[in-house]
Amino acid sequence: MSTFTWTVHGDGRTMAAGDVVNPDERLSWPRTISIGAQHVVAMFGATFLVPILTGFPPATTLFFSAVGTVIFLVVTGNRLPSYLGSSFAFIAPIMAAKSSHGMSGALGGVMVAGILLALVGLVVNMVGSKWIDIVMPPVVTGSIVALIGLNLAPAAKNNFQKAPLTALITLASVILITVLFRGIAGRLAILLGVVVGYLYAVVRGDVDFTQVKAAAWVGFPTFTTPTFSIAVLGLFVPVVLVLIAENVGHVKSVAAMTGKDLDPVTGRALLADGLATTLAGLGGGSGTTTYAENIGVMAATRVYSTAAYWVAAAVAFLLSMSPKFGALVATVPVGVLGGVTTVLYGMIAVLGARIWVQNKVNFSDPVNLTTAAVALIVGAADYTATAGDWQFAGIALGAAAALGVYHVMRSISKWRGTHDPALTPATLPDDVEGDAEADVVPGLVPDVEPEVDSY
Repeated sequence: MSTFTWTVHGDGRTMAAGDVVNPDERLSWPRTISIGAQHVVAMFGATFLVPILTGFPPATTLFFSAVGTVIFLVVTGNRLPSYLGSSFAFIAPIMAAKSSHGMSGALGGVMVAGILLALVGLVVNMVGSKWIDIVMPPVVTGSIVALIGLNLAPAAKNNFQKAPLTALITLASVILITVLFRGIAGRLAILLGVVVGYLYAVVRGDVDFTQVKAAAWVGFPTFTTPTFSIAVLGLFVPVVLVLIAENVGHVKSVAAMTGKDLDPVTGRALLADGLATTLAGLGGGSGTTTYAENIGVMAATRVYSTAAYWVAAAVAFLLSMSPKFGALVATVPVGVLGGVTTVLYGMIAVLGARIWVQNKVNFSDPVNLTTAAVALIVGAADYTATAGDWQFAGIALGAAAALGVYHVMRSISKWRGTHDPALTPATLPDDVEGDAEADVVPGLVPDVEPEVDSY
């Protein structure tokens, strides 16, 4: 399809029950613009939380988010609807890199992660994506996602303790909004919880509007160039594994919902996200990823038109051109961050478990059990190691442990004949019970959806 050509779906105004607006279709422009605006609202909370938590300029992050979305749509040939928002996988490595090498050093790590992801995309485009499932089976991917959330837990606690009452009100608001409202309001519980906590902080006089008053209404975002240090690269390489899982999950999700075979676009999706992340690192934005929040909007509206995403990118770009808007976002107080990250970082950890559940990972298999056990503790306890100029922290070591433990144990067990794929609960000792489903902790099983959430 041509980049800016879409077939009007029906009369452009109505959709029959069960109708789906495909990526190469659109509704009337007023309706398309309205849906595009919904996508901006859906991505808003998560995309802005990353720069707020890491200290990056919010307007700059939004600018590269908009540009990255355009890159994604162009590279995928307008076949794959997606908004590229800030990836939560970058939070921990950015904060660690900033503490030792400043913002420019962290940007160098973001840029390297983008380059590596783009290279993976080129390889997938040439040889297919089957090798990803072999190198990164669900037990490994789920472990890496989970350990990122657990690694961030101390940061949430530190912010919470600085303003406990504000943090508690924010956290309670997120929890209550999640169950009190349906539809888009329920999906935006985190954003709305931040608003409630923010308003409470304003009433208490904890918000300083000096920078907001001084900022111009219209202007370019602040751009920062990266610097490169071998010492921080080990922090960012594991993020690439998460981005691969998120992008592949996004492609599968859209394919399942539209009934189209999008596997040939997987390599392009990885390449596009890699290019967008590289560009963000080059100019001062956070790394990007496909967004499950926007998957939710598509599932609710049944409109998968890429035209809506062009609209979303345009709206985000216009908002990024207001320094006053970016300054306002940057005033979110630490107590609000403590409350929202308490649930947010926990959600990241649970999303790792969700990957295990959806893929029916069998933890009766000692290889799977040991892989997850070692990786989670290394990540949660933030093990660190240095080798010359290289520095490896909990996420890097945890990801390496997940990959290494799994493949080494699996290879040895097959060589020794101790690997028994036919192992069933009936053959296990009394203290080990249940199959893949039974081993899941009750209450962690969500409504099964065919995507990896992109936080």
